[in-house]
Amino acid sequence: MHTENEIWMRVPPERVFELVAEISRWPVLLPHYRWVRVLEERAGGRVAEMAARRGLFPVKWTSVQRLFPENGRICYHHISGITRGMDVEWRLTPRDGGTQVVIVHDLALAGRLLRTELAGWIIGHLFVEAIAGRTLHHLKEFGEKEAAATPQAEKKGNPNLRGQPDPGGSTGES
Repeated sequence: MHTENEIWMRVPPERVFELVAEISRWPVLLPHYRWVRVLEERAGGRVAEMAARRGLFPVKWTSVQRLFPENGRICYHHISGITRGMDVEWRLTPRDGGTQVVIVHDLALAGRLLRTELAGWIIGHLFVEAIAGRTLHHLKEFGEKEAAATPQAEKKGNPNLRGQPDPGGSTGES
């Protein structure tokens, strides 16, 4: 099973990266997420139990998150749940004054019943693509509202849009 969801956001890549990396905040930002519990912090990542809802259907899985800020990637490997073994990669690319975000899901379905085309379509299209699509929609909505609410002077002085002084002491003006 292979799926890809894609969206463009009028949000700087650094801020999108922060929002995606801060998985413990997802239930606040994403109404379809029921909870995210960080179970363990590891060198280079963390283990988290994540639970969302696809319509009336609750879903839950545990994954290992790994951050690669140097190239705008965040990767997850599912270690429990029906999607155990799934690899997920978020790719963040600066584009047109914002960020192109692509989420790629890859899962080799195991077991005789799950290897069918129908099972792949149900898991991939009805659940994985649907949940990822809602995730992107809500992250875009939150990130763009936040960016619009940030005063222009703050944006100039702080590329991360967090309202903190530029560590180099620059005002962002030339």
